[in-house]
Amino acid sequence: MKKLLCIVSTFLIISCSQDVYDKGEGKYSLLRGDFAEAVVNSNQQVTKIVTDDGDELSLTAPYTAKWVSKADTTYRCMLYYNKVENQAEVVSMGQVPCANIALLSDFDKPLLTDPVKFESTWMSKTGKYLNLSLQLKTGVTDDSTAAQSLAIISDTLVKHADGKQIRHLILYHDQGNVPEYYSTKVYLSIPTNRIDADSVRISINSYDGEVIAKHRIR
Repeated sequence: MKKLLCIVSTFLIISCSQDVYDKGEGKYSLLRGDFAEAVVNSNQQVTKIVTDDGDELSLTAPYTAKWVSKADTTYRCMLYYNKVENQAEVVSMGQVPCANIALLSDFDKPLLTDPVKFESTWMSKTGKYLNLSLQLKTGVTDDSTAAQSLAIISDTLVKHADGKQIRHLILYHDQGNVPEYYSTKVYLSIPTNRIDADSVRISINSYDGEVIAKHRIR
């Protein structure tokens, strides 16, 4: 039986489902869209968000979802909401994976850089996250083992005479025998506290050639 494929990885898990980033249009006419941290209480309910602009908002009603599987923790998310009296009325919310950084020397598989559609990279205003927006080619197949994988690999750490350091990263992507019929948007965040350098350089293999994204971390 054919199945809709998902993107999986040892280092992170990203769902291909479009409704993760559903804008919820129709129910509300005016929406805000933000990347944020979702703060979870002891009952596995999101009760507060802290946006990438640094705004801290309690929710008008507790939010639950399958991906909110742990209590007393914080998840990275992308949400659409109405701001009501300095509170957030959630229309939709989806988890955004936070990538660990694997050292190339510790990577126990071939370094694959199958192409992706590159959209953008940017730093959150709080400086806590480096974000990637990509599109992956996907489709339907009879192959039950087909699955795409993404990871962030650390290549080298370059040290300059002035003491500044640049961490070179590579986007690992294994198409994993998934057919390339249509594009699915994927967001990925890298917590900057996992980057042990002043700046970062990320190599991304796109369908239009290599893209080098550079950002100052601290």
